[in-house]
Amino acid sequence: MTDFLWVYSTHQNKSEALQMAKTLSKEKLIACANIVDQVTSVYEWKGQICEENEVIIIMKTQKSHFEALKKRIEEAHPYDCPCIIAIPIEDGNQDYLFWLKQATTL
Repeated sequence: MTDFLWVYSTHQNKSEALQMAKTLSKEKLIACANIVDQVTSVYEWKGQICEENEVIIIMKTQKSHFEALKKRIEEAHPYDCPCIIAIPIEDGNQDYLFWLKQATTL
């Protein structure tokens, strides 16, 4: 087990996702983000089944940054209930994990 997380979130469109990723990277809350455009999400919201096009952001960060990262996403996100899920990174390329730590050191 490492001290790093994969953080998954969804957004309305690519420009919003790009802006979020750039902001979080600049603030050193994430080392990097992968943006997956044009996914279809199906979910129940307020008694209705919804089908929407969304964009996924997969972010890599240190566990110690998660609460601040979550708070920052919640503040900037237009959704009432944004998807923010943390997944532990079990293992990985040690050079990459070293870079990840350096890129998110405040």
